[in-house]
Amino acid sequence: MSSELPKWAEAGIDLDRPNVARVYDYLLGGACNFEHDRALGDKLLAAAPELEVAARLNRAFLLRAVRFCIEAGIRQFLDLGSGIPTVGNVHEIAQRYAPDARVLYVDNEPVAVAHGQLMLEGDDNADVVLADLLEPHTVLGSAAARRLLDLDQPMAVLMLCVLHFIPDSAGPHEAVARYVQAMAPGSYLVVSHATTGSLQGSKAEASKRLYDSSNLPGLARTPEQVAELMAGTEIIEPGVVPTARWRPDPADDVVTGPALRIIHAAVGRKP
Repeated sequence: MSSELPKWAEAGIDLDRPNVARVYDYLLGGACNFEHDRALGDKLLAAAPELEVAARLNRAFLLRAVRFCIEAGIRQFLDLGSGIPTVGNVHEIAQRYAPDARVLYVDNEPVAVAHGQLMLEGDDNADVVLADLLEPHTVLGSAAARRLLDLDQPMAVLMLCVLHFIPDSAGPHEAVARYVQAMAPGSYLVVSHATTGSLQGSKAEASKRLYDSSNLPGLARTPEQVAELMAGTEIIEPGVVPTARWRPDPADDVVTGPALRIIHAAVGRKP
């Protein structure tokens, strides 16, 4: 690997261990990843090829969920654990339908934040903050949040494929509850999460072992446990379902098999 980092990569980042944000970027066909990330991605796909489809289904759910929120009148978005920007980001989707939509991205991965800053140059309605979503006070108290978010007005808080990297011992329920508490009535909480039982036998064992070798070992939860994370909101129809089955577009391909069940999603409304 070249010792010269691309301009979107911060000096001092850990290149010796795969990073889940960069692996996800690789699975989506992005370019913000390094040799160890690609190696882990290839091993994951060799163990469970369905993971690539699951990643793309999650991205398609993001598009539909953001569009749903825009149609519901939401004009401000907080994307927690936003990851590395790739095609179809929240601000691109939201501003396509509502040019005045405001978006704040939050991630604790320096590569994601550095690349986001480059991508958002010239967009006064979007920004990115380097912070941990488990620290709501820091996130909501940041200068970017004070500039872009009006907590007295409804907003959408997005947590896509990030909560399954946070064990119960780290307090994800408490963190989510604090964001819900800060949200004005009429706000939406958008969640997607890896769920149990989607991969079986050797595929499940191999995937877990490989993710455990990354910077953030993951854990799956049941759909019922995902719903528990969304306490304080009313989960709208169709409930906690596989991403491809959350309000699909009529033209969407019908997806079956293990890839369908890997990630579930839901949208909750704060009454």
